[in-house]
Amino acid sequence: MPIDLHPGKRICQVVKLKPEFYDEYVKVHAAVWPSVLELLSKYHIEDYSIFYLEQYNLLIATMKYLGDDYEADCAKMVEEDANLKWWKMTDEMQESLVAGSLGSADSKGWWLNVPEVFRHDH
Repeated sequence: MPIDLHPGKRICQVVKLKPEFYDEYVKVHAAVWPSVLELLSKYHIEDYSIFYLEQYNLLIATMKYLGDDYEADCAKMVEEDANLKWWKMTDEMQESLVAGSLGSADSKGWWLNVPEVFRHDH
């Protein structure tokens, strides 16, 4: 059996940022609530970054998931009060690219998942 040299799942997601919220979005992410950061770790998410592509008002998130069941962990995250409060605040600043999504707690998702087409690890 081959050895998996690259455990985990890399994830990339996009969502639109309402341009009038740029400054506020940057401000709240400069001081993310400790309870939200703890939940990322609890549910096996690390190496999480969000980038901003200004000409398209796109937020691009990348992260690594190191758990055993991504879907189950995502379902548990939706039940966490700190996440629900954080998402309520940040969802107001965003527009989802997921058709019919009502927010980050929606089972459809809020951030659009982007498929990986190339990977090089060294």
